[in-house]
Amino acid sequence: MINIPRWQSLLILGVVLVGIVFTLPNFLSQKTRDALPDWVPSETINLGLDLRGGSYLLLEVEMDAVIQEQLDNLVDAVRLELRGQRINYLDLGVQGDSVTFALRDASKAEEVRGLLRDLAAGFDVAEEAGKFTLTMQEETRRQRQASVLSQSIEIVRRRIDETGTREPAIQRQGDDRIVVQLPGVDDPERIKEILGRTAKMTFRFVNSDVVPGRDPIPPGSEVLPGEPDVPGGPPRQYVVQKRVMVSGDTLTDSQPTFQQNQPVVSFTFDSVGAKRFADATRENVGRLFAIVLDGQVISAPVIREPILGGSGVISGTFTVQEANDLALLLRAGALPAPLTILEERTVGPGLGADSIAAGEIASIVGLLLVVAFMAGAYGLFGVIANVGLMANVILIMAALSGLQATLTLPGIAGIALTIGMAVDANVLIFERIREEIRNGRGPVPAIEEGYKRALTTILDSNLTTLIAAVLLFNFGSGPIKGFAVTLAIGIVTSMFTAIMFTRLLVVTWLRRTRPQKLAI
Repeated sequence: MINIPRWQSLLILGVVLVGIVFTLPNFLSQKTRDALPDWVPSETINLGLDLRGGSYLLLEVEMDAVIQEQLDNLVDAVRLELRGQRINYLDLGVQGDSVTFALRDASKAEEVRGLLRDLAAGFDVAEEAGKFTLTMQEETRRQRQASVLSQSIEIVRRRIDETGTREPAIQRQGDDRIVVQLPGVDDPERIKEILGRTAKMTFRFVNSDVVPGRDPIPPGSEVLPGEPDVPGGPPRQYVVQKRVMVSGDTLTDSQPTFQQNQPVVSFTFDSVGAKRFADATRENVGRLFAIVLDGQVISAPVIREPILGGSGVISGTFTVQEANDLALLLRAGALPAPLTILEERTVGPGLGADSIAAGEIASIVGLLLVVAFMAGAYGLFGVIANVGLMANVILIMAALSGLQATLTLPGIAGIALTIGMAVDANVLIFERIREEIRNGRGPVPAIEEGYKRALTTILDSNLTTLIAAVLLFNFGSGPIKGFAVTLAIGIVTSMFTAIMFTRLLVVTWLRRTRPQKLAI
């Protein structure tokens, strides 16, 4: 324990030096950090919502809408398949959580079963006297809900990133909820508007032969509202085919621009979308092609000629901000299900400043008390432990900066707790050294035995606390995770500073002074 190889000494000092380099940007201004070379670390600790102020939103994913959409899609698929096979049917539609229909000719039931085998994968198919009931399996429902929640979190993250908000915290809560924390955002209205829109865009043909309100709506079509013919008037009604010719999922880019001095939104498809768009426009010149966004027709231009370039323009009565937001939504992608805002909170920066000040006072007071106790109880060895404590705080800040972790008020509590825990290992070592001295050992063997015999106890005590921190992180949420992160980092750094760094300082002092008696 006394003989420390030179490479190990350099490694220990190197780790502390790297910690200092990563910690320094937290004490520099933004202008100074921007002027640093690219190879110099410039990351800082991010402040959470409770420290910096900002907005908190609790969103709920409307899972019922997802299941309903999947059932509607199955109805359309069954309709197309039965018509394609010239099989007559009755009463095809959704009833509760099932799709039901009846055959005019019950003798074709076995043939229909074969068609549904692949078409209705994930559904239980029941048939009695030519009447079919397709019920979604529970496992299929769970998988679909989990997929929708994960996809919703990703889309929410993309949309918020597009607005330029820094360090957002987006987390899953339960089976159908999403927590969004936006530090520094003091006007959440635009964020709410952006998150509240599904932004599901489809391109579908308009059935111009049917007049809404006068003619019956044919199967496979629906009535959707559009822009009013005159400002302030009632919305225009369109009879639109339910069949989607091109989906917004195939968009690769969308940007706001101007056309004839009016804000418009340009869009570009990927190769699959471009081919579908080209085929649809090539075969339907002269028809109205509706651009449907969230159940509303925002534009229904006439196809004058085939559009083969895989790009187009959405025009309408947009303001510049509306065009920017629509382009943002289309770039980020459509939500698989609508979101409902269940809870909203805005934290003012003044409250955050008070929290930071309180946390700073608690940490400084705790630090001073620990430093005074160690110096008074162990003399020079206590001073060495205090130097290790300073190194421990530096390494914690360096780790939080390097990981771009978000520091919350519970996180500050974790740091304050770590300051007290950081000297526990030194206390164990020093008490063991005292015991060896009382047993008649000299300075060198006492120090060697003190570090060796205390090591097992230190590892056991810190390992149990580390396990608790890992469990808190895995099963906790929000502030609990912040506390667990700082606690875990503090445990690892305190073990390094106590076992490695302070031992290096003690051994270096021992070699230089060669004392005959230890003042501990």
